[in-house]
Amino acid sequence: MIEAIKQQFAKGASDEEKLNCAREYLQLLSLKIMDEKGVFNFLSFTGGTALRVIFGLRRFSEALDFSLVKKGGPSFPEINEIILNGFKLVGLKAQSNPKVKNTVFGTMLKFPGLLKELELSPLESQNLSIKFEVDSNPPKGGVIQRTFIQKFFIFNLTHFDLPSMFATKLHACFYRKYVKGRDFYDLIWYMSKKIKPNILLLNNAIKQTQGESPGINEQNLKAFFLKRVDQVNFDLARKDVERFLEDKSELRLMDAKLIKSSIEFIYG
Repeated sequence: MIEAIKQQFAKGASDEEKLNCAREYLQLLSLKIMDEKGVFNFLSFTGGTALRVIFGLRRFSEALDFSLVKKGGPSFPEINEIILNGFKLVGLKAQSNPKVKNTVFGTMLKFPGLLKELELSPLESQNLSIKFEVDSNPPKGGVIQRTFIQKFFIFNLTHFDLPSMFATKLHACFYRKYVKGRDFYDLIWYMSKKIKPNILLLNNAIKQTQGESPGINEQNLKAFFLKRVDQVNFDLARKDVERFLEDKSELRLMDAKLIKSSIEFIYG
């Protein structure tokens, strides 16, 4: 398996690029394991990694995010064991310490010694990690799709459609307690595709965390965008996302004036 991962490294790739590639290989292997065990009958894949895996987003990610869409499936500890056992079967040692915070089940999947075996670190103690989270009480209104994926492996997964994923991304952009540049890079991607958000899901997501619905509709969506973008520190956003980009020159796009001009054009 170590050689299989190394074979994915592009010739002349930097250590940062190799690290991103190795993490993505393990993320996709995790998804394949989950598909084989029927986990996607109950969970929907969402977030930035889903956007990259399914729709070709040009940035890497550290996390695998899911929403519970059907009850009666394996518990989170059981899903955790399914993944750990799947890695064990292909000769990879993984560790995990699952935790519950409110309605979110989370863990860090760690692969001890793997970075050294991949010649990306001289230290045995330095771990390659993947963040794994399941929202057991997602806001209502998301639209579900199923898609075949062919990248490193072939598998099938359940995910939200693009308008629904955009709605949850907007909620993350404007209501997260800190600036996460990856959110705003994704925002630009959605805008480049002229995607309109699932407004029902957006209102429900904001109501769930803020206590009341903001009453967003087709008519006031542009005003909502513009007001919220004005409150973003894009210097912090660029610093956060830089190491995950395939093309660093795209950092120039994370500019408030440019984004607001695009909002006026797309949602005017």
